[in-house]
Amino acid sequence: MKINRFFAVPAIVLAAQFSWAQVKVDPKEKLDPVVKSFVDEINSNSQLENMAYELLDGIGPRLVGTPEMQAANEWSAAKLRSWGIESSLQQFGTWKGWQRGITHVDMVYPRVKSLAATQLAWSPATKKAVEAEVVVLPKVSSKAEFDAWLPSAKGKIMLMAQYQKIGRSDEQIKEFATPELYEKLKAEKEQAGKDFRDYVKNIGYDNNTLPEALEKAGAAGIAISNWTGIMGANRIFGAKTSKIPMIDIDLEDYGMLYRMAEKGAKPRIKVEAQSRTLPDAKNFNTIGIIKGKEKPEEYVILSAHLDSWDGAQGATDNGTGTLTMLEAMRILKKYYPNNKRTIVIGLWGSEEQGLNGSRGFVADNPQIMKGTQAVFNQDNGTGRVINIGGQGFVDSYSYIGKWLTGVPKTVRDHIKTDFPGIPGGGGSDHASFVAAGVPGFSLSSLNWGYFGYTWHTTKDTYDKIVFDEVKNNVVLTATLAYMASEDPEFTSREKRVMPQDDKGETVKWPEAKEPKRDSKEYK
Repeated sequence: MKINRFFAVPAIVLAAQFSWAQVKVDPKEKLDPVVKSFVDEINSNSQLENMAYELLDGIGPRLVGTPEMQAANEWSAAKLRSWGIESSLQQFGTWKGWQRGITHVDMVYPRVKSLAATQLAWSPATKKAVEAEVVVLPKVSSKAEFDAWLPSAKGKIMLMAQYQKIGRSDEQIKEFATPELYEKLKAEKEQAGKDFRDYVKNIGYDNNTLPEALEKAGAAGIAISNWTGIMGANRIFGAKTSKIPMIDIDLEDYGMLYRMAEKGAKPRIKVEAQSRTLPDAKNFNTIGIIKGKEKPEEYVILSAHLDSWDGAQGATDNGTGTLTMLEAMRILKKYYPNNKRTIVIGLWGSEEQGLNGSRGFVADNPQIMKGTQAVFNQDNGTGRVINIGGQGFVDSYSYIGKWLTGVPKTVRDHIKTDFPGIPGGGGSDHASFVAAGVPGFSLSSLNWGYFGYTWHTTKDTYDKIVFDEVKNNVVLTATLAYMASEDPEFTSREKRVMPQDDKGETVKWPEAKEPKRDSKEYK
């Protein structure tokens, strides 16, 4: 897919806007000259802001199977080549093709109001705008009662999510309410959540099967509100319908519709959800390689997933991880010309559907896995790295500890370590390597509101990036890669004796899993 030409226009302006961001180091600290060059480069010639503009504003969200994901693969490979780094796109599967279009939702009765709403990923389009009455799920207590009601859904747009009585965050309620009121509201919220979960269980459905049942019954559309608990932020995942539109409506508008429907006002909304169903798309990982000069068959891998959900720009999940690894590769290529081991960057596809890109790379490249010295993965937001665990490798203390000594003190002083730690089971792409017995480490970041506010939400946007923190992580990543490459010893892969769980059974090392090579069984 051709990249839009407008990328290059305001780059100078953006660079000037963020020129104040610096990685501070103690001038008295004696850094390795190569590491010092990393710090000087990131402080004087950072490409992070320009790349963020190109990736996040220009290409936007990168849902697997979309032309935008293909564009991101091509953009990242071209970026690596522009720095003199060999790059390629390695296919690991296919996925259902789709492209987002305009979502426009209006309440047309009993009054007119435009609603804040988003079509869910892979949702069917509306051939023409759908106008229908909005109704809530019935007050029944068994599957038999619900199934008897189901024909009533025909021609209606169903409100399928829990109604939220209060749309303020827990933190704000705690700040302003009396202690007694806070406890009362907290208990009411917890009870409401339990009541809704029990309701769905009692009617015999779940989040996958309930939309299917409503669609089969002839519903005109389905609306949810997947609120995070933070004001203004909803999570956007995939649609569970095959013929009718499925949309997410912001908490405030969803609550209004819910109250109107429950009070008998019979609100009607008009939904226009434009999208395109496309042929199955090839799934790629972007791979860049700086060949080792002394031990080319041994590898240091920089890891981040390139794909995202598409409720927003995918800025902190995982634009920042992608930018960190690209910038680290750029400065490694520029200031570490005689790299001992081969340095690889892997920007994975379809992480969000089950680590598919990294699992595919592990499965398809056994020789690289055999020679991998270490994998450094970054995936949880814009914050500075504050935690590195040993992932269950017995000797990780020795080599991670040694490599960290090369990192500027102002950077490493933020970091807590946990050795030997517990192997990651699947939260991010380092787990794909760990399951295969390869030393893969998560560079875990300070929260910055990640899980509540930006993770998979409508608010995961460029403005949430804190570039000072990302620069910190570039210096850390490049230095760890340099130290791991220079280490005269190959890392030990000895695994720890695993602890026992609450039942007294020995916890098992994570099992290596095959990637989903296509979307046929995906829900």
